[in-house]
Amino acid sequence: MADRHSPTVRRRRLSAELKRLREESGFTAEQVGDRLGWSRGRLTNMELNKWKRTDPVIVRALADLYGASEEVREGLVTLARQSREKGWWARYGDVLTGAYVGFEAEASVISTYQSMVIPGLLQTREYASASDRAVHTQDAAATERAADARMERQEILDREDAPRLWAVIDESVLLRPAGGRDVMRAQIEKLIQVSEEVNTIKVQVLPLEVGLHPGTAGSFTLLDFPNPADPSIVYIENRTDGLYLEESPEVETYRDAWDDIRVMALHPEASAERMRTLIQNHYQ
Repeated sequence: MADRHSPTVRRRRLSAELKRLREESGFTAEQVGDRLGWSRGRLTNMELNKWKRTDPVIVRALADLYGASEEVREGLVTLARQSREKGWWARYGDVLTGAYVGFEAEASVISTYQSMVIPGLLQTREYASASDRAVHTQDAAATERAADARMERQEILDREDAPRLWAVIDESVLLRPAGGRDVMRAQIEKLIQVSEEVNTIKVQVLPLEVGLHPGTAGSFTLLDFPNPADPSIVYIENRTDGLYLEESPEVETYRDAWDDIRVMALHPEASAERMRTLIQNHYQ
């Protein structure tokens, strides 16, 4: 399993640093393009983190143009080299789309509200396979690959520097059968176990009797990172990839919603009791 150093996060940081240096040096994107003989959109794509491939030579040329110190230049070149590495998830490019797993691998805090399925980091293999079959209905091989990838994702929770995971799960998720009674019972038992035995994992159930709440718009995940140079991200999953929100006002809107949702949810101890009751009533 790869360590926390994610090339996905490195590329985002590199883009942000290059934009900051350009703005501090007083250059416009058009002026940089003229100086280096680039097309109009090349630098813009770099600053928007739309790299085809990071090139340390190009990064050094930009740093030189902006008058960066030798220390800053070398730091940027190192970032460029690190961002060219492949994370473990590259092996699962056929079933893992987008950049989310790369961001997740470097997060220090993962806060997720789920209204449809158990969070991927807490799924049993049987539940993971059942939930993926709903997507890859005719492709058993893809389902097994997706389950393999999900199990490997979960290894970040076993690291010495494991992220803190805080999950609020809508009660309807626990009532929605996936893979049969035995699969659901084992899945809920796992949620109870990790919430009681792993001090870096907190699980809360948002009960149906709460009614409407700030999470009715859908599931979302907040990712916070250990390095202040890496701003927080909100991730909203969709069928093909997902939406990433990085602007501070957007992130704070979702953080406010998260705070409200976790306050409305049952306390972790009460959540464990609710889950035991669900097992007794629905999955015996």
